Amino acid sequence: MALSILLIALLGAAVGSFLNVVVHRLPRGESLVRPRSRCPQCETTLSARDNVPLVSWLLLRGRCRSCGAPISPRYPLLELLTAAAFVAVALSRGVDDDLLLELPFTAVLIAVAAIDLEHRIVPNRIVVPAAVFGVVTAVFVDSGQLPELLAAGAGAFTALLLAALAYPAGMGMGDVKLAGVMGLYLGLSVVPALLVAFLAGTVVGLAIIARQGAGARKSGVPFAPFLALGGIVGLLVGSQLVDLYQDRFLS
Repeated sequence: MALSILLIALLGAAVGSFLNVVVHRLPRGESLVRPRSRCPQCETTLSARDNVPLVSWLLLRGRCRSCGAPISPRYPLLELLTAAAFVAVALSRGVDDDLLLELPFTAVLIAVAAIDLEHRIVPNRIVVPAAVFGVVTAVFVDSGQLPELLAAGAGAFTALLLAALAYPAGMGMGDVKLAGVMGLYLGLSVVPALLVAFLAGTVVGLAIIARQGAGARKSGVPFAPFLALGGIVGLLVGSQLVDLYQDRFLS
């Protein structure tokens, strides 16, 4: 078990390194595979030793080996976050075939949250393939659960669509599509996931208004990071929260 968790952590760091490429290049319409990673300042191609997740940034003290320009701490932070999230999901859900669905979903949430924070978009190039992958993988991993996943996806999509129509300044169709994808992966656990997302979004929104005044209402806050947070919570403890609600109020 310890070896499995270590390998999952290393996988998470490697995936986080790739997510850095996705976050930087995909919104700009650039290829995700070519050219190789390079310094954004001097455009020197990074060698293998300068492209090791987490380790290279620390050894280089956050600066390019060639020109000395600072390298954003976003890169190691995203790698560390992805590794930690992968380990948390594996510890919570168990090391089994379901990780084939859960770990890619975790990576999607992290990538979309980072892109929305930086660019205020939720790319179709991520959410659409994620939806297709979720359905296809569910057929092979646990086909008996597919009806619940499809129903949860449709329900989450509809709920966010109604919210977006009622408050278009607060969220867009990208958030609606992301909610639908969350339902395809989480099933009934999407309910507490959405509740966490709305609660976190409300708390942060009120905090911003309290700090910046009424004018802050006009500066929208990206909602995908809150959906991503809710999605992670749904993965980790969503089924337990659903069971707790059923035991307390429906039994």
